[in-house]
Amino acid sequence: MKTSLFATSLLALALVAPLAQAHKAGDIIVRAGAITVDPHESSSDIWVGALGTDVAGTKATLDSDTQLGLNFAYMVTDHVGVELLAATPFSHDVGVAGMPGAFAGLNGKLGELKHLPPTLSVVYYPMDASSAFQPYLGAGINYTWFFDTELSSEAEDKGFSGLDMDDSWGLAAQIGMDYMLTDNIMLNAQVRYIDIDTTGTTSFGGREVKVDVDVDPYVYMVGLGYKF
Repeated sequence: MKTSLFATSLLALALVAPLAQAHKAGDIIVRAGAITVDPHESSSDIWVGALGTDVAGTKATLDSDTQLGLNFAYMVTDHVGVELLAATPFSHDVGVAGMPGAFAGLNGKLGELKHLPPTLSVVYYPMDASSAFQPYLGAGINYTWFFDTELSSEAEDKGFSGLDMDDSWGLAAQIGMDYMLTDNIMLNAQVRYIDIDTTGTTSFGGREVKVDVDVDPYVYMVGLGYKF
C-alpha cells in the first residue's frame, strides 16, 4: 500500500511538473539547502620572520565545510534575475605543511576560522517561461568576511600566537538549474566558483609568520526553492 501510494505521488509530480509555469518578471524566489565550500587553495611559500625568509615548499591548507545555504532572487525580466547567496557561517581548519628539518614539528593543524561569503550575482535563464526545466548562468561579486580566527592548543604549545585572515573581494561565476515541481515549488542544484584571496598572519617565537592564500573554492548547493 505504501509503495503504491509513493509511486502514485511520483507520477502525480511527473504529470504536474511539465505544466508548471517557471520564472517571470517580478517573481521572488527563496531557495534553501545544503551548501558545501570546497577550497582549492594554493599559497605562497610561508614567510617565517624568525628565519628572515620564505621557506621553499611550504604552504597553508584549508579543509571543506557544509552548512545551510540560502538564495534570494528577484526576477527583473522573464530571463534575467538578481540573486544573493547567503549561508550560516562556514568553519575551516587551517594547517601548515612542508616545513623542513628542525621545523617539521610546526606542520599540522594551525587553528580554525569562520567565514561568511555573501555573493551578489546577475543570473540569466535562457529557457521559455513555460518550461519546467530552467537552467541558468550567473556572474557577480563576492565579499568574504573572516572572523573567529583562533589557534589550536597544539599550535600554541609549539610557540605560535595569534591568527588573523584578511577579508576578500572577488568575482564569482555559477551554473545551476531549477526544476519546477509545481507552480511555486522547485528542486534546485548549483555550482559556483568564487575568487577568494587572503593573507594569513600569525607569529612564532615573537616574529611574524605570513602566507598569501588563493582559496578559490568550488561551492556546491542542492535544495528546494519556493517562488512568490
